[in-house]
Amino acid sequence: MSINYSEKIPNNVNLSEDRTLQRALEGWQPNFINWWDEIGPEGAEASDVYLRTAVSVDPAGWASFGHVKMRDYRWGIFLNPGQQDRKIHFGDHLGQDAWNDVPGEYRANLRRIIVTQGDTEPASVEQQRHLGLTAPSMYDLRNLYQINVEEGRHLWAMVYLLHKHFGRDGREEAEALLERRSGDADTPRILQAFNEATPDWLAFFMFTYFTDRDGKFQLCALAESAFEPLARTTKFMLTEEAHHMFVGESGISRVIQRTCQAMNEMKTDDVKKLRAAGVIDLPTVQRYLNFHFSVTIDLFGADESSNAATFYSTGLKGRYEEGKRTDDHQLRGQSYKVLEVVGGELKEKEVPMLNALNEVLRDDYIKDSVAGVGRWNKVIEKAGIPFKLTTPHKAFHRNIGALSGAKVSPEGRVVSQAEWDVKKNEWLPTAEDRAFVASLMGRVVEPGKFANWIAPPAMGINRQPVEFDYVRFA
Repeated sequence: MSINYSEKIPNNVNLSEDRTLQRALEGWQPNFINWWDEIGPEGAEASDVYLRTAVSVDPAGWASFGHVKMRDYRWGIFLNPGQQDRKIHFGDHLGQDAWNDVPGEYRANLRRIIVTQGDTEPASVEQQRHLGLTAPSMYDLRNLYQINVEEGRHLWAMVYLLHKHFGRDGREEAEALLERRSGDADTPRILQAFNEATPDWLAFFMFTYFTDRDGKFQLCALAESAFEPLARTTKFMLTEEAHHMFVGESGISRVIQRTCQAMNEMKTDDVKKLRAAGVIDLPTVQRYLNFHFSVTIDLFGADESSNAATFYSTGLKGRYEEGKRTDDHQLRGQSYKVLEVVGGELKEKEVPMLNALNEVLRDDYIKDSVAGVGRWNKVIEKAGIPFKLTTPHKAFHRNIGALSGAKVSPEGRVVSQAEWDVKKNEWLPTAEDRAFVASLMGRVVEPGKFANWIAPPAMGINRQPVEFDYVRFA
């Protein structure tokens, strides 16, 4: 399905055939640009950036690369091709035709799902707006900007659904998506992880690895939806989300590679000596990992949730890779294990699986996250360094659900408040850690040059050399 770039709002949904909707979205567009100008990437207004733009949604190839000013990026509305005679494949409506219009009885829940997803997209841009001023290379700066414009397009994807399918309520919600601000005391973003600061590039790489991976799993669950426009929208968003996770995984890998190189050159694992040499010591990487992993798994919600059960039973949101599962896809009478603290210990209990679907998705996410951490450990192992990064126990540092506020070590041992107070600086980034990492954040934007704390990538973008002029400054 090719995309019509001759229109004011590029799209592959025949927007010009719905004049009322087109006018409404054209009315929203200036507000979006105002938001971008106010809270988008700082200091980037005049730069020409080597960006990827979708030209079709065909799996064979959907992207075009070229230098463009981000403000002129061709944001638009792109849905995956529809599946003819698609049937609902889970929940109470199993086997019925998928919906192209919103069923009235599910209107409020669908709107809530779309608004919550939509709110994360501009939040990410807001969290990352200062990072361009401390980029470790032109290559990394370009990757940041690519993520920023794609988060902007993902916002457009959700706004289209709100405008087309939810009338006045949808238009009001679309306006509110531009009014909330990440970390704002009065109008914060809906989910707490999207109100956290992203003050440095180590935090950014962790965010794009862990938190954008949450995005992958949430979008995969929504791509199963009985509401066909939502399923088609999120399937295309997943194509772009893959790049965000690549930036995170490869970024941390390059940080680790540079640190290990310094450790071998200096023949030391002494944190003070490594910090003095201007690289990020591995224990600090572990503490950042612990923080971002734990904050992200809270995004999946409470361990037991009647909302999750409702969303599944009504066909609004499936499981990750629902179509590959071999159960009855209705889950009546099935159970799943969740954790709780009983008598100072973590205990498993069986609950109805429908109520534990947040936990099912969280566990799928954890397996996927652990795999990438294993790839980081291969970099350390290859360097001959006796150190291993680990993902903390899922009960560690939780603020949602039955485990909220429980004091649990990264290994999964329930500890006292006193022990937590003593050990938390070993487990989570300290003010000193963050100040040290911040001290390394000096801007390096000469083509082919990299900050001392990160290794160059193995290859450039779109078969370009690493030293290519990915960003052309005015």
